[in-house]
Amino acid sequence: MTTVESAVERISGVLGSGGIILGDEVHAKLSLWGQRWQTDAPAMLRPRSTAEVSAILKICHELGQPVVACGGGTGLVGGHSTGAGELLLSLELMNRIEEIDPLNRYAVVEAGVPLQTLQEQAAAKKLLYPLDLGARGTATVGGNISTNAGGNRVIRYGMTRDMVLGLEAVTADGSVISSMNKMIKNNAGYDLKHLFIGSEGTLGIVTRAVLRLREAPLSQMTAFVAAPDYPSVLKLLKTMDRGLGGMLSAFEAMWRDFYELVTTSPAKNRPPIENIHPYYVLIEAMGGDQEGDQARFEAILGQALEDGTIADAVIAKSDAERAAIWAMRDDVGQTARLRPIFAFDVSLPISLMEGYVAELEKSLKGAHPDGKLVIFGHLGDGNVHIVAGIGQGGEDARKVVEDIVYGPLRSRGGSVSAEHGIGLEKRAYLGFSRSPEEIALMRTIKKAMDPKNILNPGKVLQPHGTAH
Repeated sequence: MTTVESAVERISGVLGSGGIILGDEVHAKLSLWGQRWQTDAPAMLRPRSTAEVSAILKICHELGQPVVACGGGTGLVGGHSTGAGELLLSLELMNRIEEIDPLNRYAVVEAGVPLQTLQEQAAAKKLLYPLDLGARGTATVGGNISTNAGGNRVIRYGMTRDMVLGLEAVTADGSVISSMNKMIKNNAGYDLKHLFIGSEGTLGIVTRAVLRLREAPLSQMTAFVAAPDYPSVLKLLKTMDRGLGGMLSAFEAMWRDFYELVTTSPAKNRPPIENIHPYYVLIEAMGGDQEGDQARFEAILGQALEDGTIADAVIAKSDAERAAIWAMRDDVGQTARLRPIFAFDVSLPISLMEGYVAELEKSLKGAHPDGKLVIFGHLGDGNVHIVAGIGQGGEDARKVVEDIVYGPLRSRGGSVSAEHGIGLEKRAYLGFSRSPEEIALMRTIKKAMDPKNILNPGKVLQPHGTAH
């Protein structure tokens, strides 16, 4: 009996009926995820509680059996990829919202709760869970925490890390670290939750969390504008943020090629502004007085039009118009029209963005004159998404494009991963954004917490002796 078979046999006694999916059923379940990396796990484990996760990891630690945790499967860097000798651990059955406290403004949830479900349950109590991203209906809270997800409102509310008050996690040997803090301020020693937030399941499996909620906004203003040049985009960001007095919640930029892509057939979106400008920005603010906030919002935009900071603007006057504006930004699937494509998620200081993009475009055209590039993203927090199509796929082509995209980040102090994590996709380039000393400390922490290397092995950190 192999190690995998032995582990599955023993774990089946823990999980019972419906707790394990085997063979082709695993592949069928995962076939919809459409990731580049293979998922060849012979079994998917589906625990229903932290106690069951603990029991699973105790068995796997004893046997030296690798385990890969997965959330909603919406990750883009191969973080939930598994080999034939690895078991997939899904938290989809741990999907209970245990408590929403309107007075203390927190929610206690299990890791398998879909993000949108939490958003809706919080809204029903006139509260806001600020994290928001396009995969909200499928992405899970546990996945968001393990990757430190970002999304559309980072400029105001921060990353997932800033929304986690406490959590519960199971370490490689099955120990349960229950740090379910419910306070905003707790300075009693090391804040251990940060070991697990953003560690992509390599240091422990997050099973439950206490998440900070905010009061639901009473006003919401949305506009879509065109800017004549990049300095005007930066000026607009400063103008809106200062003028709105902290209400700015989204500042999403689209370079012209992306805007054209999402507003031409077969895309369903209609262009609210003529496609003749180099930059377009979706601006959203949330406040407490719809009439007064709307007037301030429109006055700031009006002044920006007068002084030439923006060339054109439309302001949403209904929920339907707001949804139509956001639909353009969220219609990233249109980038598939450039297939085969290579997609990237990078960040750098916004003052350096224009020079970075210019260098990127020059290098790509130099290597592939017919190559196409579309750029969009959360510019307000320095994060852009880059999609390149050069007419060919394959690993050799990918390597050329990766070097073009990641290389200029080193001198600019940028990051190869703004919000999607490292996984397998970016581990060879981790050294572009982290020093040798930082990576050495990461290895020390990994070795201390997972000495048998059973938790998501091979992700984030390159094996010793590998390039980069």
